[in-house]
Amino acid sequence: MKKQLYVAFAVLCAGHSLYAQNGDPKITEVWNPEPRIVTPGATSADAPSDALVLFDGSGLSNWERADGKGPASWKLDNKAMTVVKGSGAIRTKQSFGDCQLHVEWRSPAEVKGDGQGRGNSGIFLMSNYELQVLDSYKNRTYSNGQAGSIYKQLIPLANAARKPGEWQTYDIIFIAPRFNKDSTLKSQARITVIHNGVLVQNNAAILGATQYIGIPQNTFHKEKEPIILQDHGDPVSFRNIWIRELE
Repeated sequence: MKKQLYVAFAVLCAGHSLYAQNGDPKITEVWNPEPRIVTPGATSADAPSDALVLFDGSGLSNWERADGKGPASWKLDNKAMTVVKGSGAIRTKQSFGDCQLHVEWRSPAEVKGDGQGRGNSGIFLMSNYELQVLDSYKNRTYSNGQAGSIYKQLIPLANAARKPGEWQTYDIIFIAPRFNKDSTLKSQARITVIHNGVLVQNNAAILGATQYIGIPQNTFHKEKEPIILQDHGDPVSFRNIWIRELE
C-alpha cells in the first residue's frame, strides 16, 4: 500500500507539471489506489467494521494479568469491568503498534481522596506509554498528571473531565516509536487524544516510557506490545474498548 501511495504521489507531481503546460484537469486525478471500504459504527462510540473489539462487557477473554501469572480478575458488572484493588494491572493478550483506540472509562461516583488519590488508573500504550486516567473534575493535581496527560510528560491542552460517576471517552491515535538496527531511537512515539470530544493531545511527541520517578527513557522494545490497564487501587471502570490497527 505504501508503495502504491508513493507512485500515486509521483504521478500527481508529474501531472501538476503537465497541467501547468496544457491546463488539462484530468492529469491530476488519481484513481488508484482506491481507499478500502470501512463501515462506521452506528454512533461515534461504536466499533467500525474493521475494528477488533477488546472488551464489550461479555467477558475478559481478551485480557490477562499484566504479570502473565493468570487470567484477568477484575469485576464484571453491567457490561463494564472495574478494577479490583490489589488484583493487579491487566493487559491485552494480543500486541499492537500503530493504532486507533477507543476507550470509555468512569471514576467512582463516591468521591474519596484528592489529587492523584482520586479515581486513578491509566492506559499504557505498548505497555510503556501511559495516558493518565484520573478524576480531574474540580480536583487539582500536577498538570502533567491529570486526565488526558501523558503521565509526567505532556500536559493536556484542556481539562475536559466529566463529573465523577459519569462515563468518559478517550479516542486515541497512536504512532509507535521506531528503532534503528542497533536499538537506538529512530523516531519518537506520537499521540493524539480526544477526551469527551475535546482535543487534548495533538500529534504530540512522547519523550519515552513514562516514569513515576526520573526522566522518560527511550528503551528498545518490540514493534508491537500489549495494552495495559492499570490497577492503582481505585475502583475505576472501563467499557466499550475497541482498536483499529493502522498500516
